Amino acid sequence: MSVVRPPTEDSNPEPKRARMEIRPMLSFLDEDKVGTIQPYDDALAVTLKIGGYMKRVLVDQGNRTEIMYPDLYKGLNLKLKDLIAYDPPLLGFDGKVVIPRGQIRLPVQAGLEVVEVDFIVMNAYSPYTTIVAGPSLHALGAVSSTLHLKVKYSSGDQVEELVGSQSVAKQCLVAAIMHQPEDKSSASTQAGL
Repeated sequence: MSVVRPPTEDSNPEPKRARMEIRPMLSFLDEDKVGTIQPYDDALAVTLKIGGYMKRVLVDQGNRTEIMYPDLYKGLNLKLKDLIAYDPPLLGFDGKVVIPRGQIRLPVQAGLEVVEVDFIVMNAYSPYTTIVAGPSLHALGAVSSTLHLKVKYSSGDQVEELVGSQSVAKQCLVAAIMHQPEDKSSASTQAGL
């Protein structure tokens, strides 16, 4: 024998549904390439607000480490005492081992979204002030596309985007080539390269 209880005020005969948050879809379309010069092989260079200053950065989605170079370090008036220790050596763009000066956490702002990012401070040349990588893109909930030269992220119920600059990327490439140390450039010239 089973007992049937009458429904109470708290009981609801309909099953409860999970509350779903609807977020806009982050996708890239052919229209996102409008304004770019095709074909190209430029780096994704965007502008972000870091520590209160607007700076050009290289977006490197394959990298796992955010890097800060001397220009931004000096521009933010940072001192060695502001850094925490970071000992593992890293490999620079020129293939040389670089010992980091330390690490610092700073706010990075894209539109209205702000995330805290741990930067490893390098004492090495770069035409970019920083490299932002996978961890900061994930913290922003961002998706980048080098094909479309954009970074898209959700902000509330809107999709916001950072548009890359091909001219800045080309200027940085030229600056990096022109910065080659004397011994390498003279050896290349003598070898006919």
